[in-house]
Amino acid sequence: MTKEQGAAAIEAILFAMGDSVSVSALCNATDQDLADVREQIKYLKEKYGREESGIGLIELEDSFQLCTKSEMYEYLIKVAKTPKKVVLTDALMETLSIIAYKQPITRLDVERIRGVNSDHAVNRLVEFNLVQELGRLDAPGRPLLFGTTEQFLRSFGVKSLDELPTLDAVRVEEFKQEAEQEISVKLDI
Repeated sequence: MTKEQGAAAIEAILFAMGDSVSVSALCNATDQDLADVREQIKYLKEKYGREESGIGLIELEDSFQLCTKSEMYEYLIKVAKTPKKVVLTDALMETLSIIAYKQPITRLDVERIRGVNSDHAVNRLVEFNLVQELGRLDAPGRPLLFGTTEQFLRSFGVKSLDELPTLDAVRVEEFKQEAEQEISVKLDI
């Protein structure tokens, strides 16, 4: 199989699947080794990176997906229905942040951190396909474990969870002090 044939096969797979496809699945489907598949993906990225292309190739963790370039959105809405815009309230963002940084995590653990019932927030995040059930905790009651989805990565423009911003110890301490001050003011201590 030539480089061009391999790239064409990968392109066909990514187009037909619509969702992301792991590198290992691409290797298996094309009967090629990892180095060859990576080289062909690099070739496709260059091809789609040109200005005259309306398609892009994005990487999500160790998977790849074809997508329409954001500059082409105005043309798409003339043909397709306008997609429903997901509005994330402060409560949803807070819950999503907790799940993203602490996953896998149970709903009860989210509630302990937030200090309020989080049933609605978690359910909405599942509806928006930003959070998914990952399985069950091996504990009494076998509570569900939640984690983020590939849609979460797409929505926030990151390839993997490793790209999420981190807080240094100084900022964490500042947040704790601010929270303690808010609590003392609310409780009038």
